[in-house]
Amino acid sequence: MFTERTSVGLDVHARSVAAAAIDGVTGELVQAKLTPSHEHIRSWIQELPGPAAVTYEAGPTGFGLYRHLTAAGVRCLVAAPSKLQKPSGDRVKTDAKDAVHLARLLRLDEITAVAIPSADQEAARDLVRAREDCRGDLTSMFRLAAG
Repeated sequence: MFTERTSVGLDVHARSVAAAAIDGVTGELVQAKLTPSHEHIRSWIQELPGPAAVTYEAGPTGFGLYRHLTAAGVRCLVAAPSKLQKPSGDRVKTDAKDAVHLARLLRLDEITAVAIPSADQEAARDLVRAREDCRGDLTSMFRLAAG
C-alpha cells in the first residue's frame, strides 16, 4: 500500500533525467529536467512535500541511483519495464510523459519491482558482460582476418 505523501517518477537516461512528482494531498504535479547526478536527484526529491517514494525503470544505468536514494532514507522501487501498464490512446512518447506515467503507477501501487542485486553481484555481472563483448569482438576480428 502506498503511504508516502508524494510519488515520484523518473525517466532516467545517461545524460538527463525527466522527473515528475504528484502530491497526494493537493494533487499538484511538479515536473523537472534533472542531471543524472545522484546528489542532484536526491536534493530535488528532498525539496518535495515528504515523505516521498520514487520509481524508475530498470535499464542500462544500473542500480546506483536506487542504492543512493535508499541510503538517504527514500523508498525507491526499480520497475520491471515489461510489467508496466502502457498508457492507452497516447501514441506520442516523451520522457516527461513517461515520468508522469511512472509517478501515477506508483501512486496507484501498480509497480512490479525487480530484485536489486548487491553491488558485488552487479559488478560481477558487468564484468561477465564486458568479457563476453570482448570475446565477440575478437571472434569477429578473427573471421575478418581469415576471410
